Amino acid sequence: MADRLRANDISPTHQRVEIARVLFERQEHFTADQILGSVNARHAEVSKATVYNTLKLFVEKKLIRELIIDPTRVVYDPNTTPHHHFYDTVSGSLTDIPADQVRVMGLPPLPPGMIADGVDIIVRTRPLNEPAMSGPTQPE
Repeated sequence: MADRLRANDISPTHQRVEIARVLFERQEHFTADQILGSVNARHAEVSKATVYNTLKLFVEKKLIRELIIDPTRVVYDPNTTPHHHFYDTVSGSLTDIPADQVRVMGLPPLPPGMIADGVDIIVRTRPLNEPAMSGPTQPE
């Protein structure tokens, strides 16, 4: 893990290495609180601020992706290759969708002086027998 951090110009402190280990060992989508709990279950205390600051640094260095699932849920994805997601609104699970399985036919004109930096598609799903959710995550 230390070598991976160094390769991304990140100083490999003990806390950063442990946070990276949680993210990359299982290749899952974790919330900051889940990362905090996993790191603290294995080793001495790491503060919530340290976890958030480290995640912000990892995102800035493009080591991980930040996914805003809805206004109350943010997860961190160690898979930085182009891909999209299925999000089960009942269980909260995320599943990767390979980028070549999704086609975007076009984007609206971008604001003046801006370029597209990426497109993230989250397909929200639910089991057939579950009632539709109301609120901002329900497609119209």
